[in-house]
Amino acid sequence: MPNLTKRDLVVRISNETGMVQQDVLNVIQRTLDHLTESLSHGQAVELRNFGVFEVKLRKARVGRNPNRPEHDVPIPPRAVVKFKAGKEMKSKVMKLSQTIADEARPASGTNPAL
Repeated sequence: MPNLTKRDLVVRISNETGMVQQDVLNVIQRTLDHLTESLSHGQAVELRNFGVFEVKLRKARVGRNPNRPEHDVPIPPRAVVKFKAGKEMKSKVMKLSQTIADEARPASGTNPAL
């Protein structure tokens, strides 16, 4: 299954609403720009029924180079964006994991050892 791209979103929304694709693209891009701007100022972004984007600070730590494990590599502290899915998204994604589990389960009446 291919990834959903910004272009795919523009086409879908344009087809559903009848809006011109360029107008849809402008709205999507401005939305993403505002989200990025808020996060770059350390503000959390909460989108009800979708999820929450938060900036978390990672502490400085010591890493190891797998090619030269005898040398420590200092990793500086940094800010990273974390996403926590909302209730509605979680329930929809959980259905996917159930579908995958059902497909992995052998059909009843068959002998998996054969």
